[in-house]
This record gives sequence, C-alpha cells and structure tokens, in this order.
Amino acid sequence: MFHPRRTLRALLLPLTAGLALTALPAQTAQAASTLTNGGFESDGTGTATPAGWSTYSAAGQNSASFTESGGHGGSHRLTHWSSSAYKVETYQYLSGLTNGTYKLTAWVRSGGGQNSAYLALKNCGSAEQRTDIPVSSSGWIRIVTSVAVTNNQCTISINSDANAGNWINVDDLTFTSGSTGLSIKGSDVSSLIKSEAKGGVYKNSSGTTQDALAVLKNAGQNYARLKVWVNPADGYNNKTRVLAAAKRIKAQGMKLLVDFHYSDIWADPGAQSVPSTWSGHSYSQLKTDVYNHTYDVLNALKAQGTTADMVQVGNETNGGMLWPTGSTSNWSQLAGLLNSGYDAVKAVNSGTTVALHLAKGGDLSGTRWWFDSAVSNGVKFDAIGLSYYGYWHGTLAEFQTTLDDAASRYSKPVFVAETAYPFRLDSEDSHENIIDLSSELVSGYPASTTGQTRWMKDVASIVEAVPNGRGLGVFYWESTWTAVTGNGWDPTDASSGNGWENQALFGYDDRALSSMAWFSHR
Repeated sequence: MFHPRRTLRALLLPLTAGLALTALPAQTAQAASTLTNGGFESDGTGTATPAGWSTYSAAGQNSASFTESGGHGGSHRLTHWSSSAYKVETYQYLSGLTNGTYKLTAWVRSGGGQNSAYLALKNCGSAEQRTDIPVSSSGWIRIVTSVAVTNNQCTISINSDANAGNWINVDDLTFTSGSTGLSIKGSDVSSLIKSEAKGGVYKNSSGTTQDALAVLKNAGQNYARLKVWVNPADGYNNKTRVLAAAKRIKAQGMKLLVDFHYSDIWADPGAQSVPSTWSGHSYSQLKTDVYNHTYDVLNALKAQGTTADMVQVGNETNGGMLWPTGSTSNWSQLAGLLNSGYDAVKAVNSGTTVALHLAKGGDLSGTRWWFDSAVSNGVKFDAIGLSYYGYWHGTLAEFQTTLDDAASRYSKPVFVAETAYPFRLDSEDSHENIIDLSSELVSGYPASTTGQTRWMKDVASIVEAVPNGRGLGVFYWESTWTAVTGNGWDPTDASSGNGWENQALFGYDDRALSSMAWFSHR
C-alpha cells in the first residue's frame, strides 16, 4: 500500500541527517514548554495517535502504539504492543521554546525482551539524550532525562524496537525547565591491591595490559570505594594498604569513599564481629576505639594528600555493629558508636560526607524503622547509602519507592553503596558463584554483558530520578575482584575462592567488559 508519510520520510532522510521527524507534515507543533496530553487522558482507549502526539513506524505498524485503560496517575496510558515483531515511535514536537535546559519525566513499565525501548529528547540543537525503559512488569517506575535546547524546539520521543508480544506502558510525562545527572559513578576496588600481588592482570577492551584504575577512569568512573578492616589476617584492606590504594585512586583524578567495617573481616547483615584487639572492651572503650581507628586512618589519608571525600561509618549495619554491644537491640549504644565515628570523620575534615549504610534496597518498612530509630536516638549523618542487589532486595519499583522515601523522609542525599549483576553464570575458579543459576536472575536481565549493562543503567536511572536532586549516584561492587588464586573471600584461608568473579567488570580473559558503558550514564 502506498504510504505518503513513509515516502516523504525516505526522501527527507538524506537531507536532514536524523531530523526527519521535525519535518513531517503530520506533526502538530506545540508552541509551549509543556507537553500536550502527557497523561494520555484526552482520547479514551484504543487511540493509535493520541491528541497532541504523532505516531510513526517505517513498517506501517502504527497500530502497535495505542492508548488503553490502567494509567499511572489517571485512567489511561500509552502502550506499545503487537502480536508480531514491531518498530514504532510515538512523539511530540515542541516549538517556540525558550532556549535552556529541560527535563523530561515519565512513569513507565515494561515486560522486557525488546531490542530497545527508550525515551529520547532529540532535534533540540544539542546531542540526543536517551533513557532506557527499565524492565518492571508490575510496579511503575519514574525515569528522567534532560537536554539542552539551543534551537527553540525539541522532539519528545517514545520508542520500541520489539519482538512479538513485548510491551511498554508510558504515562504522566512532563517537560519542564531543569537538569538531571549523577555526581557519583563509582565502583568498589577493595580487592585490587591483593589481586595484583597474587598475579592478577587487568586489560583494556583492546587486550592491552593496563592499570585497572586507569581502565575504569577511562570508561567514566569518577569515584572509588575502599573497605577498611582493623587487623585482617592477611594484612590486606588495612590502613597501610588503603593508603597505598588511595594514592593511586586520587592520581587518577577520582574521589574516594572509605568504608569502615569496624571488624577484622567482613561486616554485613549476618556478621558484625568485634576486632580481635578490641575484644572484651566495654561500651565506653569501644566508642574510643571507633573514634581512634576512624581518626587514625582518615588523618593518615589527609596527611598524604588523599583526603577522603566520603566515609561510611559501618558497613551494611542492618542489625547494628560491633555485636553485641552495638546491636539494634540497644539503640542508645549503637547511636553512641555511630556518632563516635561521625565525630572522628569531622575532626579530620569537616567537609567529608558521612554516610550510613544498610542492605535494604527494596525494604521500605525496614529502612524507615532503622533510620527512624537512628534519628530518634540522635545519630548524626549526611547521606544514606543502600545496598541493592535485585536478586535479593526486591523489585526495581520497590527499590525506587524505598530510595525516594529515604531521601524525602530524612531530607538527605541518597546513593547505591553496592549493586552488581552477573555477565555469565559459570565459575572461573573452583568456588561456587553466589549467583550461578538462571532461576536466580532478575526477570528481563540475562546473565550477559548486555544484561549486566542494562541492569546498571536502569539502577542508575532510578537514582537519577530521585526528586529534588537528592540521588547522588551508584557504586558497583567489586569491579576488580576477578578469580585470582590466593585472593579468595576468606582472609584467613589462602585457598578460599571467589564467588563473585562472574559479576566483576573484567571478564575471564581479564579484559574490560563492555558493561563499563554504564559509567557514561549522565
């Protein structure tokens, strides 16, 4: 069938170099800085081209875009779906804009599986900006993207390149003055120095051996996280090793987050062991221990010119720290220990951000209970860090709800202190991987570099969308912990293996993975 719009588009493409949408006669320009019918409420159900919007499909599949009931904020939403493979775009062209920076906000859902599904701001006079639509088949997720308008116009575009049966829902779009972005694009590199000492090698994507930190920096990483143990059995992740790593991190131009575990080994929701040299100490003595240890490490960092930019007082302290003295069953004592750490940080450098860290990424009630308790007991802190592993800590929608609530309820900036995702399921060493079954994966995110990249970009998008600019960013956990003999999980056992090498950002051939692309997130 002859399609005049398709023919016109084909003729215009060579002339407009991607700006064809702004030239299509079927468009209706909106001479305002706000979208028309951003909630898709004007037309009821089954409308292929909602009021104020246009639809385009090179293959004549306009019917794959339509309105239907079941909106986020109102009665209706936009849906992309077809029983056969399809490519479709729903767009709105705005003209007469005052030049400046604009932010697009939208609520979205997706069943996943598409070749691509994203929102775009284009033809605005600057580089096109895209944000992928996260996979979330039940809960709605808010995403944002921003663009510099320099030519008094912009096209807001909703795109699907999908397989049969794939779907997205989009609703409640707004286009207003404002900007978005993340200040932290980091990873934990605590394993790096020991890995290198045991023979670990890191290569860039071309296969050339290179400093792992330089590879990460060149990919876009701007912040690094280092854990500190008090007196670890193997001598790694102690003050001396942290000082050495900090020099290299700062030499790359990155900022530094120091993560105090207040233990000789892993501190997490299941274990908060008192360091051997603090064993038997009273609550009062432990407060002094926390202060002195924190001050000692941070002051040494400052003295060598590598002052910490952010500090975690405790690691994944769901149940408190320094058990049993600092358990959450005794909040007054836990508060005293946390404040002792806070005071030491500020004594070294008042400008260092102090964060508290929970492993409760999708646990709204648990996060509220912990921080309500902290606030009521006078705990001092500047920021909130949450671990969020999608295979353990709830859905992306639940994560967004928890993160948004923490930011608004406590008026603090928030960030993801830890997240990760596998790029494969098999092990490189003899130690069983933490995630090694397809049944353990998050639906819509395969164990591949594509799935790993998509996971990180979608988590970053949720942090970026935290209202009032309170979403700081994301730290990937443990980007450099590859399978190297002697660099296992147990510092008391040199033969212990690594259960996380399939979630590193370097592959089994030691090369940087394409997944590092997430660092280029706005």
